[in-house]
Amino acid sequence: MPVEKLPRQIVGAAIVDSLAHPTRLLAARRTAPEQFAGKWEFPGGKVEAGESDTEALHRELLEELGVTVALGTEVRGPLPGGWPLNEHAAMRVWLAELTAGEPKPLEDHDVLAWVPLAGSTELVDLAWIPADRPIVDALLAQVSAPL
Repeated sequence: MPVEKLPRQIVGAAIVDSLAHPTRLLAARRTAPEQFAGKWEFPGGKVEAGESDTEALHRELLEELGVTVALGTEVRGPLPGGWPLNEHAAMRVWLAELTAGEPKPLEDHDVLAWVPLAGSTELVDLAWIPADRPIVDALLAQVSAPL
């Protein structure tokens, strides 16, 4: 009997200036691979064997940005594994707030930018990686909804 291969689990963070009252999002511009270089994304990465999704996210944010965060609610995607990235991977994304460190583009990124969540088209006008763009819309809907 063939074993169904699950998509590769990726995790990402929608780092905001405040979990209680988010007004800005930290966007990260990729340097690689070539098809995504210069495009914006939610920082994060692959879940490794033996890690939980949230453990992987904390590790990735420390490696990529040099920060630690408190995680908030998940930006729920349409699949059990979150948001489809391609036929081989899905990404779960959590709201997060910095608890230590100043974000710096240490790995995989060349620019970080704090972008307003409301009152501007700056966030939606960024050249997002296509798979991340629906997550931006869901994030905006989630943070503008009354808590």
